[in-house]
Amino acid sequence: MKKTLRFLLLALVVPLMLQSAKPASAQWFVGIHVGFGPPALPVYDLPVCPGDGYFWTPGYWAWDADDGYYWVPGTWVLAPEPGFLWTPGWWGWGDGGYFWHEGYWGPHVGFYGGINYGFGYYGDGFWGGRWQGGHFFYNTAVWRVGGGFHNVYRDDTIIHNTTIINNHISFNGGQGGIDRRPTPQEESYASERHIAPVADQTRQVEAAHGNPQLRASVNQGRPAIAATSRAGEFSGGGVVQAREAGGEYHAPPAERAAPGGEAAHPANPVHASELPEHQPAQVPSTGNPDLDRKYQQQQQQLATKQNQEHQQLAQRQQQEDQQAKQRNYTPQKTQQMEQKHQQQTQKLEQQHQQQTQKMVQRQTSHKR
Repeated sequence: MKKTLRFLLLALVVPLMLQSAKPASAQWFVGIHVGFGPPALPVYDLPVCPGDGYFWTPGYWAWDADDGYYWVPGTWVLAPEPGFLWTPGWWGWGDGGYFWHEGYWGPHVGFYGGINYGFGYYGDGFWGGRWQGGHFFYNTAVWRVGGGFHNVYRDDTIIHNTTIINNHISFNGGQGGIDRRPTPQEESYASERHIAPVADQTRQVEAAHGNPQLRASVNQGRPAIAATSRAGEFSGGGVVQAREAGGEYHAPPAERAAPGGEAAHPANPVHASELPEHQPAQVPSTGNPDLDRKYQQQQQQLATKQNQEHQQLAQRQQQEDQQAKQRNYTPQKTQQMEQKHQQQTQKLEQQHQQQTQKMVQRQTSHKR
């Protein structure tokens, strides 16, 4: 019961949504913070549109505190009103972790992290169709529709566009994420009237959450139900299975067990003392032994400096914890202090990751 209640609070979290602190994203994000990014998007085929007026909403990886990432299959749903299009949600890096930016319905397709969801959503704009005279016209170059559809056209310009990001990365920013920011036009769409996900989309999330086979830890990034013709219908001819995983699956950090069976480090550490010790990054050989040795020394120096900063922050946080006990802080004040500690810890680790990444990029740029 406790787990179900927590899931419903996350899945039906419209009253709890927070406006993103990043004006550039111009979108709402749900208060879900994960310390590691989702798996790559699986490769699958588009199920046939079940009827006129239905709109394709791409599949994505959702998160549950107990089950980890799980796949929400893409599905066809009716638009809430004529003229409205779907902007998919997306995972984005910020403040030491990944936040889920909720999708929405609106007059235009806004920024969705540059993620290539396929089927008209190639990371930049929308190519699945257009509204005209109160009717939606389907672009058969990217969407599959059955017989009897009269509102169709074909525009395969995007298929030959070499600017499409040809990968299956499922998050924006951070290490290995999509490097794309919203355009001024996409930012302007933030001021338009938006509608939250409709009931069929919520039903799809609930059905996905209740299916253990859709957990990334079970399907290794290749879900048996990748897409459905109708929301909540996970069996029958309208179900499409993933052809392959979008990339190599890696178990999340929290699943790497330490001696005794406990997780070596929490996914979202609160205190700096919980952070893993930094190790020197391994830089590919440049072919110059002296230069390689120099780079390895620089990496060692950086790791030593970062670990010292861990210790310094951990000492300050420990002093504040002791002070809180001595002064008998109220639960509310203690919680505020712990939230501050978590923000400090995540900010420091984010800085360290950026430092390491920049140094590796600078050194590998000299590789011959």
